[in-house]
Amino acid sequence: MLLHSFPGGLRLAGHKAVSTAGGLQPVTMPARLRLALQQHAGPPALPCVAPGDRVARGQRIASADGELSADLHAPCAGRVEAIEPGDPAAPPGRQGAHIVLVPQGGAEAPRWPALDPDTASPEALRERIRAAGVVGLGGAGFPTAEKLSVGRELLVLNGAECEPWIACDDALLREHADEVVLGGRVMARVVGAARVLLAIEDSMPEALAAARAACQAQGDGRIDVVAVPTIYPQGGERQLIRTLTGREVPRAGLPRDIGVIVQNVATARAAWRAVAHGEPLLERIVTVTGPGVARPGNFIVPLGTPVAHLVAQAGGYTDAARRLLLGGPMMGLALPHDQFTLGKPDNCVLVLGDADLRPVGDEMPCIRCGDCASACPARLLPQQLLWQVRADRLDEARDQGLFDCIECGCCDLACPSHIPLTAHFRHGKSALRLRAAEAGRAEAARERYESRLQRLQREADEREQRLAERRAGAAQPEAVAAALARARARRTGDGDAGPATEDDGGTTP
Repeated sequence: MLLHSFPGGLRLAGHKAVSTAGGLQPVTMPARLRLALQQHAGPPALPCVAPGDRVARGQRIASADGELSADLHAPCAGRVEAIEPGDPAAPPGRQGAHIVLVPQGGAEAPRWPALDPDTASPEALRERIRAAGVVGLGGAGFPTAEKLSVGRELLVLNGAECEPWIACDDALLREHADEVVLGGRVMARVVGAARVLLAIEDSMPEALAAARAACQAQGDGRIDVVAVPTIYPQGGERQLIRTLTGREVPRAGLPRDIGVIVQNVATARAAWRAVAHGEPLLERIVTVTGPGVARPGNFIVPLGTPVAHLVAQAGGYTDAARRLLLGGPMMGLALPHDQFTLGKPDNCVLVLGDADLRPVGDEMPCIRCGDCASACPARLLPQQLLWQVRADRLDEARDQGLFDCIECGCCDLACPSHIPLTAHFRHGKSALRLRAAEAGRAEAARERYESRLQRLQREADEREQRLAERRAGAAQPEAVAAALARARARRTGDGDAGPATEDDGGTTP
């Protein structure tokens, strides 16, 4: 198959072998699970349990709040201890409420009946995936059923795990490539894709071999395994589409605009488990690695497990531990402590040592060398965006493509002045989103004010019209005669005054 290249990118030293030797390892259940109500890209789910309730494994404990939200299910049987706010020190998007579940022995909730992926309707398959709470497990967390709601020509299964330390998809493909392939068939049927490409980096030979064997055994002739170059960020949605097809996703557009859908390989497996086994999404594979942990590996982790518990399963911290990241070294989030819990999009816990960290305080002025632009896979001019963000010229930065930045960190690594460009771009995006939200609230307030003025004016016009109608009616001759008659009747005490004459009101001599 003819492959294409995307602009920029970096070749990074790989460290996947550190964690893939031991295969997939189970994790003991922690004393408490803290399940965030927002483990997806949309609004937080709404709790459907209360403190003190006992729940079964697989029972729905929070329901989706709209199509961009996702259901949440109990990873184990237990008792709901509390529904409490999250840690305000959590990374962005993780400060919301949590359901605290104390694991206890108990029953498993009845599973849904299996669906035949070849005969069930595409809508039934999609609704099953929605009911199972499946979201994108590659990191974005977009609800899978919503992503499958539009027909596509090409389905790409993304196994291009480009972050140098993360190996959860590598481990998954080595042991469960058959379920990934079957999940790809289900998704292809839902969206009507005539072709499926399973993309895996060429630095993952064991995963490639397992995927090819699975395609021969379980594929239906539509799924091709493609080895793609190991260049960061190859696993980015837009970059992978360009590598495989040579086509560009339009600016401010989505892959659906060119008839393509990209799904992570772990998401495909979760979709298959939901359809064929009636199993909701309760756990995921997480890589725990880095020089700061004693026994790196890939673990099968119940949702809501604290980072501290997972690190303990990996042998605990070593003396080299210096920085804790949720995610990889390029796009991961630094954590202030290890009591945060893991959710559906979280694929890695990375503990770095001194040798892996850039010295603090070595930022220097930009020398306009252009290395950041050469490394940018989105074809941006990071040095220009940096100047605009620092000068608070955010509208210009937006017009220059600020929101096209995928925050991959290539510019940071390429910058000889050690400027944290990605952090500045994140700040600029947040400021623009805040301005847009404030403008939206101001516009809503203006509309309410204008609506109130219109209502008051309408009510005043209606009152004036009623008054005018009463005045017009009172001016009619018949109305005048009737009013005079009533007035005379009141003066004489006679309810029926009769016709008016010249002697009315006079006396008889």
